[in-house]
Amino acid sequence: NEFDFPQGDENATNRYDGQGGVPIPSFFHRLLYAYDFSNFKILISNYFTGDSKILYHRQIRDRIRRVAPFLRLDQDPYITLINGRLHWIVDGYTSSDRYPYSEPFNQNINYIRNSVKVLIDAYDGTMQFFIVDSEDPVLQTYQRIFPDLFTANTEIPDAVKAHFRYPQDFFMIQAQMYLSYHMDNPDVFYNQEDLWKLPTQLYEGNEEVVEPYYIIMQLPQAESEEFMLILPFTPVNKDNMVAWMAARSDGEQYGTSLLYEFPKQQLVYGPKQIEARIDQNPTISQQLTLWSQEGSNVIRGDLLVIPINTSLLYVEPIYLRAEQGELPELRRVIVAYDEQVVMEETLDEALAVIFGDGLPSQEATEETQPTPTAPINNRLIQSALDTYQQAQEALQNGNWSEYGELTDQLEEILLQLNGETE
Repeated sequence: NEFDFPQGDENATNRYDGQGGVPIPSFFHRLLYAYDFSNFKILISNYFTGDSKILYHRQIRDRIRRVAPFLRLDQDPYITLINGRLHWIVDGYTSSDRYPYSEPFNQNINYIRNSVKVLIDAYDGTMQFFIVDSEDPVLQTYQRIFPDLFTANTEIPDAVKAHFRYPQDFFMIQAQMYLSYHMDNPDVFYNQEDLWKLPTQLYEGNEEVVEPYYIIMQLPQAESEEFMLILPFTPVNKDNMVAWMAARSDGEQYGTSLLYEFPKQQLVYGPKQIEARIDQNPTISQQLTLWSQEGSNVIRGDLLVIPINTSLLYVEPIYLRAEQGELPELRRVIVAYDEQVVMEETLDEALAVIFGDGLPSQEATEETQPTPTAPINNRLIQSALDTYQQAQEALQNGNWSEYGELTDQLEEILLQLNGETE
């Protein structure tokens, strides 16, 4: 048994029974490891028994690289609870810098695919390499080299697959490339007339680029909420928002990317503009200044842009950290919606101030949109268009009498059309 954690006046112990580790069953093995680690205690300590094991490479990223050094690894491993056991999931990428006719990213790679998910048992370090993109030719080559390393997509347990999420690093690369490649008009692309950029925000007093973030939300026209990764875009040299991109993670929709663009004639506040509106709010700015003068460090957290039906909700947490302290404390939540900016102690209170009885529903949003009171007569519209074209031809031919008659006919048609739509 080994020490686990203190429990009152005694110490709780634990007996390791995992699959990982190198056994040291004999005195000779302990002698070798004492020499290898330059640690004489391994040889003389009574904590070591015939059942003891030495665990190598406890850092999960280092552990994966020892087995599959050809994979690039995501910077954000995440832990999950699967069938009562803790497991780490790490996204693995195949990449190359020699893909023909492809633009390099950061002068480094020009080909990358999220083809592998690595599942690591947090207790004993057992690893499984699951294939999530069987069409990747680079991975297919590695499969032929290491036939026993990878597990096919069809053999991934549902309990494991339910925890897969779209990787943040991969999404960030796609988003940065899309800043210019969203332009599908050759002339516009050549002149770089519609370049986008990643927005910025204030974080701990510094201006930083907004990173993709995970949220649970319901897409417009969707039937239920889902877990997804989103990121807003702004134009170059401007701070208003022009679009936001989302990557879905649930079920059969996993890996699907969506882009929602705002009409160019419509002003939609970007994160930096919302930060400015927060600073301009006298109540909020006064409170933040007061906390700073009292010796606390005011930390403005990540500003989240959350789509709700056809609107946007902006949420920013406010933390306080004592000058001598390390752990920040959540003190307020700022919520901005439309022209309103409020700061309350909790998110629920802030939403209640803005929306009162509740968030705007899809039905309420649809009710605010203008709808025609009567169906439009397509026959009259086509007749008006034909009459107008005939009148223009008569005008070009100098036939003034015919032009006058057609103009009178057009007026009658328009009056009929106006009467039907009133």
